[in-house]
Amino acid sequence: MRGYTGIFGLIVLALDIWAIVSVVNSTAATGTKVIWVLVILILPVLGFLAWLLFGPRAAARGL
Repeated sequence: MRGYTGIFGLIVLALDIWAIVSVVNSTAATGTKVIWVLVILILPVLGFLAWLLFGPRAAARGL
């Protein structure tokens, strides 16, 4: 597997860091935070997209 390189890799890294910081600073339960952080770390692009679509803010929007 090749991995993420170049500008795409930097964008993925920045978005993942932003997502993890948002998860840690959220009011969600500790177990939920741990699961989201692990998903984002294990699956950088898919984890970020899942968090964006199904995370706490998505629940607040009624998705």
